[in-house]
Amino acid sequence: MARRPLSPHMTVYRFGYTMSLSILHRAMGLVLSIAFIVFAAWLCAAAAGEAAYDDFIGLLPAPLARAGLALVVVAFVYHLANGIRHLFWDAGLGFERSQARRSGALVVVVAVIGSAVALYALFTHGAAS
Repeated sequence: MARRPLSPHMTVYRFGYTMSLSILHRAMGLVLSIAFIVFAAWLCAAAAGEAAYDDFIGLLPAPLARAGLALVVVAFVYHLANGIRHLFWDAGLGFERSQARRSGALVVVVAVIGSAVALYALFTHGAAS
């Protein structure tokens, strides 16, 4: 019997952009989880009073907070678009190689355009400007 992996492993497959999209989906989920914790801490600081809120806001310099907010927006848009792609997969659609590549490209296009629109709206017309 030949020695082979018991389960698929990254060294077995040629690295493709669909694999990159899968890894990026997980990374963006992690970013969103961390952002949720920060958001909960921000709410707790706001509920604790003005002094606690000022202390919390003082932890992050404005450029770092804006960059973090931009990352969260991009993570949300990408994770949402790729999550919709996964819902189609759950329904049994889009498993062929060409369909998976096409839907992956669509996810990237939607994420780039959606993120650009959201960031433009947020930083030019929103409260973050």
